Amino acid sequence: MSWDRTRPLVRVRHKFAAPPERVFDARLDPNSIGKWMFGPALRNEKVLSIQMDPRPGGSFSFKVRRQGQDVDHIGTYQKIERPRRLTFTWRVAGESDGDSVVTVDIGPKDNGSELILTHDMDPNWADFAKRTEEAWTKMLNVLDQVLSKEIG
Repeated sequence: MSWDRTRPLVRVRHKFAAPPERVFDARLDPNSIGKWMFGPALRNEKVLSIQMDPRPGGSFSFKVRRQGQDVDHIGTYQKIERPRRLTFTWRVAGESDGDSVVTVDIGPKDNGSELILTHDMDPNWADFAKRTEEAWTKMLNVLDQVLSKEIG
């Protein structure tokens, strides 16, 4: 994919005490996803289903109920290079706008790891760039708490 700068680009960084392998694996584990990416630890919602086929070309569906509405976050895994890179498409089922592309880069840093998430958004979602940045930041903070409990 070429980088079209008419597309909003959100970038978030987070340092973890956990090694890159553990941070990476938490992104592909359905039980883990339901603890840090969705659900009551993050916002007032109920996880309805987490379905994943974590392989290049495989798809995912993360369905939650928020404010009485069912929201299904769907996408396709493009690259899975454990433990350093994960790239996938991202959209809400039923929305007519094009996919966004999310790239997660993880590397060793200070006896732990650093994650850099880049969300290349469809231009139709430009008004949501700040909210998207805040949401990813909150998710990574919750992931850090989950991993800290597992390590500690």
